[in-house]
Amino acid sequence: MGLLIFIAIFIVAIVWAISIRNNIVRYFNATKRAWAEVANFERQKVKTLETLETTLSQYTQFEKSTLEKVTELRQQILNLNTTSTDVSQLQLIEKLNQDLMRSLNVVVENYPELKANTLYAKMMDDIQEQNENVGAAITIFNRNVEAFNNTIEVFPNNMINTITLAKKPILPFSDAVVAQNFDYRPNF
Repeated sequence: MGLLIFIAIFIVAIVWAISIRNNIVRYFNATKRAWAEVANFERQKVKTLETLETTLSQYTQFEKSTLEKVTELRQQILNLNTTSTDVSQLQLIEKLNQDLMRSLNVVVENYPELKANTLYAKMMDDIQEQNENVGAAITIFNRNVEAFNNTIEVFPNNMINTITLAKKPILPFSDAVVAQNFDYRPNF
């Protein structure tokens, strides 16, 4: 009888460990999928940026730096690694995007007829929508990162992870510029 109880406990422990391992894999895969969505939304900007380059080149003979920012942002988006999370590269892309938006506002001030251009207005709406999509995808990515990191760091999951998968915590995306300009600092 004691042997049957021992075997039953052993089987329950094995099933429980497999369940924990499978949850770690699920959360890791969800995080990878969320990262791919972030990269996908960033890549959707490329077509709009290419059209924007063409439109701006007509107006910005003296605004070469804005055109260069569009080109640099487009190239950085194309270089974004879709298979592994590179939060620092995404932070650079988001900073370049913010710089570009500021530059475009200056260009519109210098060329008021550009503001009336329907193609330009549509492109700006497209970029705004794409930025909102990227923001939403980053939020989903960060939630998946949190769930994954919690799963591999809590006891006894951390032991199962160490023994079977050895997955490391993933860094969530954070915008250093926004954080720097934010007055509140939590006391973590």
